[in-house]
Amino acid sequence: MPREGAPTRKPFRDRADDSLLTLLGDLPDLVTRLVKAEIDSAKAWISRTAKDAGIGSVWFLVALFFLFWAVPVVLVFAIAGLSSWWPVWLSALAVLGILVLAVLFFALLGILKFRKVLARENPAQAVATDIKIAKGSGDDEL
Repeated sequence: MPREGAPTRKPFRDRADDSLLTLLGDLPDLVTRLVKAEIDSAKAWISRTAKDAGIGSVWFLVALFFLFWAVPVVLVFAIAGLSSWWPVWLSALAVLGILVLAVLFFALLGILKFRKVLARENPAQAVATDIKIAKGSGDDEL
């Protein structure tokens, strides 16, 4: 017995002896059922994928939480290690200096990357240029 709301299936029958017109007549029904089945399959896939992505995102957030608290531990470890040769204040100052240099270095890399991105022609600009060229009022050099 089919479950409630489930599509009913026609029993299997041998179609080897059906005429071409009979087969062509059944085609719209078959295509409709195929499209509905594909849409249902896509909905189920989206539902499963969204659920799995949500759970995966939570695990990444948990990992980031622990990483957030691991960074100060590493910094204290570095300061404690350097304090065996230097005074504690100098060790902390050296670690701070290294962190500032790292921030400046990675910020510079980010700025350079964003400059490259902003220098690119975006698709809207490309379409506008193509329209100007097609109208004959643009620059024809390519």
